[in-house]
Amino acid sequence: MSAPDERAGAGGVQYAEVEEDYFERRALRPYARVFHLWALGVGAVISGDFFGWNFGLAIGGFGGLALATLVATVMYAGLCYSIAEMSASLPHTGGAYSYARSSMGPWGGYVTGLAENMEFILTPAVIVVGIGGYLGAIFGTPDSWAPLWWLAAYAMFIGLNVWGVELSFRFSVLITLLALGILLVFYIGAIPHVDFERWALNITPDEGQTRFLPHGWKGVFGALPFAIWFFLAIEELPLAAEESHDPRRDLPRGILFGLLTLVVCAFLTLFLNTSIAPGAALLGASEEPLFLGFQTIFGAGLHTKVLAFVAVAGLVASFHTILFAYGRQIYSLSRAGYFPRALSITHRTRQTPHVALLVGGVLGYGVALVLHLLGDDHPVGAVLLNMAVFGAVISYMLQMLSFLLLRQRLPNIERPYKSPFGRLGALLALAIAAVTLVALFLSDPIYQKVVLGAALWYALGLGYFALFGRRNLVRSPEEDFALEALRAEAARRAGA
Repeated sequence: MSAPDERAGAGGVQYAEVEEDYFERRALRPYARVFHLWALGVGAVISGDFFGWNFGLAIGGFGGLALATLVATVMYAGLCYSIAEMSASLPHTGGAYSYARSSMGPWGGYVTGLAENMEFILTPAVIVVGIGGYLGAIFGTPDSWAPLWWLAAYAMFIGLNVWGVELSFRFSVLITLLALGILLVFYIGAIPHVDFERWALNITPDEGQTRFLPHGWKGVFGALPFAIWFFLAIEELPLAAEESHDPRRDLPRGILFGLLTLVVCAFLTLFLNTSIAPGAALLGASEEPLFLGFQTIFGAGLHTKVLAFVAVAGLVASFHTILFAYGRQIYSLSRAGYFPRALSITHRTRQTPHVALLVGGVLGYGVALVLHLLGDDHPVGAVLLNMAVFGAVISYMLQMLSFLLLRQRLPNIERPYKSPFGRLGALLALAIAAVTLVALFLSDPIYQKVVLGAALWYALGLGYFALFGRRNLVRSPEEDFALEALRAEAARRAGA
């Protein structure tokens, strides 16, 4: 039944009455401290150093990808500092949806949340392809086995996330530290083998182009989605707000320490992995670039396969933590009625969003399997990556718009942390995200097609909300904050 006095303006949204135990059956359990949040943020992204970034070498060469990575670093600095401010002010599980809901209303919250949802559903699918690639190379299994590796990974780590938040965070810390240790071993081992001129610049340049920029400036433009892969998903941290003991203090610290860690790793990986054999030309098409680097450092024997098996830890770290993210993201949108409410029910004893975790896993695995069965010369991981980046950059643009509007429309809400870059940082991040969105539609024809497919997915999601979701919203914590903050600000201005 609708509550007539709580219609929320444009779009005709309505809030529904819910049963008394509605939120009790959707409870989360606080556990995380700042170190857990750092590990969650770094772990979510660290797979970008093991797999995915290297496809940008085929598009832009070393120089193109290096310049694109510099641009992506600027974007994520503006993004992360802005999110750090918003997450401390609005410490709700909704994350991006919560910021947009408070600044742009229910429709703004939904279009932002839907874009982030696409990102977080597809990102684990990209990573699980990398896991399958590494395990297939280690055990010598044929490509036809890849979906079995993917299925095993989804089943194992959805189960781990359902088991409990304590175990999830402890595992995130352990696997993130292991992944960073593997990268450190690689960096130290690669240094004696570095030959930048021979390996990093071994892509044949187009006519009239240089070895540094073999495909010219269009290569920089086209490499942006792959450079973003070094950082994509660091923004998931606010989704752990309601499972953090002190989110107003710990979320900004976790985000910013995590970003610093990732910037250092991104540039070390890009330079060292590309500057040793087999070089940029072969790395640009590989689904296990770090494994190829380990073969150069240690040879092709059994010990290299053992190291590569351990290197899967980097992919597992991100896979596990982004499953956590999409579980909470689906949970928050469902709890507020934007998605079907049944998706937000939590496990009776574990208090984890088991329904959301399972449904998100089925969607991600299904998309990867369809692309695998269709078959193409383009790696499945690279195709999925472009789809994930499509959702990510739309989400980034809307989050930066939310930041700007929150500063304007709710200037008096408590801000325990304020971004030192302010509006300028948000505007830079918004502009770079917009350029990347354009790049997705001007890249390789195959990538264009799948990005259009992602756009259709997005459009269908918007249609669902227009027809059903907007009439069944619930006064969740994110909705309560937005409604009360906007009323208080309106009353303050009226009194002034």
